[in-house]
Amino acid sequence: MRILALIAALTLTTPALAALPVGSKAPDFSTQATLAGKPFPFALSTALKKGPVVLYFFPKVFTSGCTIEAHAFAEATEDFHKLGATILGVSADSIQELSKFSTLECRDKFAVAVATPKMIKDYDSKLGIPLMGDRSNRTSYVIAPDGKVIYAYSAMAADGHVTGTLDAVRKYQASHKHG
Repeated sequence: MRILALIAALTLTTPALAALPVGSKAPDFSTQATLAGKPFPFALSTALKKGPVVLYFFPKVFTSGCTIEAHAFAEATEDFHKLGATILGVSADSIQELSKFSTLECRDKFAVAVATPKMIKDYDSKLGIPLMGDRSNRTSYVIAPDGKVIYAYSAMAADGHVTGTLDAVRKYQASHKHG
């Protein structure tokens, strides 16, 4: 319960959050992911071969903000897929917790994965609250197939992440149409 209260308080009084700058190279990573409760290996480099990747960091499964955000991404999954984008939510939770979350809150629509301390550091997404350990803040990225960050948004409030990333993917696809 203390963690839930702390995360709720953070959404109201969060200092400026860090993020990789647009135009920077997104660090490659491999981790354990799960979709519809079924674990599988995930590699960013492999996913980028299919199109843009929406990579969103979130602090903790089954907390109010993270659940709201997962529902919003689940509702928008079809729109992202029509644009050729892959969604991956990442958190420092265990693969077992993430598997439950992928089914119950992500509604079997998109994958979630283990965010290692190295990933959180590499993506400049550390929450920065000692009591929270190696948790990430709430930061969303859109990574183009060439591995460059084309959108970054950090805010502890769950709103804005889905609309911002979807707009960024739309703009990217519109500017990369071959006609």
